[in-house]
Amino acid sequence: MFDEWNAMADRIAAHAQNYLDGLTRLASGEGGDAMLPMLLVEVSQVSLAGAQLGAAEDVILQGNFEPATGPDPDLDGVRTELATRLGPVDVYAEVFDPYKDTVVTAYRLSDDLAAVAADLIHGLGHYRAGRPLEALWWWQYSYFNTWGNHAGAAMRALQALVAHTRLDVVEETTPA
Repeated sequence: MFDEWNAMADRIAAHAQNYLDGLTRLASGEGGDAMLPMLLVEVSQVSLAGAQLGAAEDVILQGNFEPATGPDPDLDGVRTELATRLGPVDVYAEVFDPYKDTVVTAYRLSDDLAAVAADLIHGLGHYRAGRPLEALWWWQYSYFNTWGNHAGAAMRALQALVAHTRLDVVEETTPA
């Protein structure tokens, strides 16, 4: 089972790093007019990693103890850059838990995208320190607890934005 866990940790780490790299590039302005569809791709791809974690059996740490990874990174710059680039589409409406809490709540894409990044970075700290099982445990736990919800909400909002840009076209009128 150890080899399977290591292989899974390698896959999830690659997805996490790809998400972080893509998010950083898009926050810095790469992507231009294609920012929204590119964010949709980034969130969708990391959500695949989350789904794999959700489908896997529970990762249990020996002694039920998570070693420290050091200070959490400051993602305020990325969050701020995303909020600026997203502008009026940063805020959207979402139902936090469709089974327990059906109240519509205002969310921010920039917050969601940065929250996902923060949890992925924390797991990467374990992974890079040679603790793949701790990384998997963290990624799985935080997927169920935080980043899975944020990624899912962001994906729904981004899909809606991309759909609106493609489908909400103004019909051309011909002069009479």
